[in-house]
Amino acid sequence: MNHVLTVIGNPAQGPIDDAALADLALALQQAGAAVGEADWLAPGEAADLPFDGIAPLAAEAIADIALSGLAVDRLAQAVAGRARQLLIADMDSTMITVECIDELADFAGLKAEIAAVTERAMRGELDFETALRERVARLKGLSEGVLQTCFDERVRFTPGARALVQTMAANGAHCALVSGGFTFFTARVAAHLGFHENRANILHVAGGALTGTVAEPIVGASAKLESLRALSARLGLRPEQSLAVGDGANDLPMIEAAGLGVAFHAKPKVAAAARARVNVGDLTALLYFQGYRKADFIA
Repeated sequence: MNHVLTVIGNPAQGPIDDAALADLALALQQAGAAVGEADWLAPGEAADLPFDGIAPLAAEAIADIALSGLAVDRLAQAVAGRARQLLIADMDSTMITVECIDELADFAGLKAEIAAVTERAMRGELDFETALRERVARLKGLSEGVLQTCFDERVRFTPGARALVQTMAANGAHCALVSGGFTFFTARVAAHLGFHENRANILHVAGGALTGTVAEPIVGASAKLESLRALSARLGLRPEQSLAVGDGANDLPMIEAAGLGVAFHAKPKVAAAARARVNVGDLTALLYFQGYRKADFIA
């Protein structure tokens, strides 16, 4: 069959079982779809349901109703080309669980103030670049050594992050970390997870302390989109061969431009616009969307 509906649960919130998939298959058939046999990518956690005869968006709408009692993520798409060859990923609140600028602000006693601005910027309520300059200015005088302390004590990797990058890279995909955060952190996160390259903003330092300024031009929404396009061209890939994932408003242009754009536990504006959403699972959901089995994961 030419299409597949992938359903992913969270074992901590209750497994998916054969009965649930049978109910979903019946609902699809009642809507006019031809449905194949379910294929478990991870027993109780993720499964593919092949189908034809109805549009992917219609299949997703049916899944939302048929599985309404379960905590699941779902995506319907064409089978051909579902394994992508380029990964463009956001860092803060995507590949790691924190916002680095908020954690840096905590060392200056400003976390509540800075985090409130970060939240508004990520929701798309503030201009990202202006908000970044203003937040960085508040960090003026912070010791350069705090950067390493922040990384060591505060940065935690999102479950599934390393498996996502390592598995895609092992299967020939190019993986790039592109962040509106800072190169001090992206370099270390990229090295730990296995990204091929990283791009972010450069914090200015003088005399062992932050100057309160950041190098221009700022890496924001347009720079992330440009990175997606430039990398696709450099690698000789078509747009549909790319996967972009993020959570904030500055990720939206690249998410919309990618072959598969994923809103990961995202802000409402991003989740509403993205083709795919992960609200239940971890970052391995992106591997299941591409047809990888849990047994194939590399971490």
